[in-house]
Amino acid sequence: MRSNRSIPDAEVIPVLIYPEVREAVDWLTRAFGFRERLKIGEAHRSQINVGERGAVVAADVRGERAPPRPGVVTHMVMVRVARLDEHCERARAAGARILDEPHDNPFGERQYVAADPAGHQWVFSESTADVDPAEWGGELREL
Repeated sequence: MRSNRSIPDAEVIPVLIYPEVREAVDWLTRAFGFRERLKIGEAHRSQINVGERGAVVAADVRGERAPPRPGVVTHMVMVRVARLDEHCERARAAGARILDEPHDNPFGERQYVAADPAGHQWVFSESTADVDPAEWGGELREL
């Protein structure tokens, strides 16, 4: 794949719509520890680094693009982190709504779910064990 400094070096880049892009970027960096990579216009878009290899784009409301509506969940963004409990407390201290407290799952992940001020839901996950999917009812289709 050809490299291009104008786009994050990730293979999947969700574009999330926010009513106020600058406020969203400030909040996401403070609450979740993300890093702004590229600012596009004063309030149009921002490319945000998530961890070492992840990325999202915060984009403005325009045309048919709209932020989430209360009571409707159309997507969740999952992000792998280290020190999940510390991450959750940082997010909580910054005002994140914790929708699902940190908990262990039988598939070897400790997770919590948070909503940002615009209503986007984020699942944060920390691996706690390498579990064969067959142990919990999964069926691995590809390695």
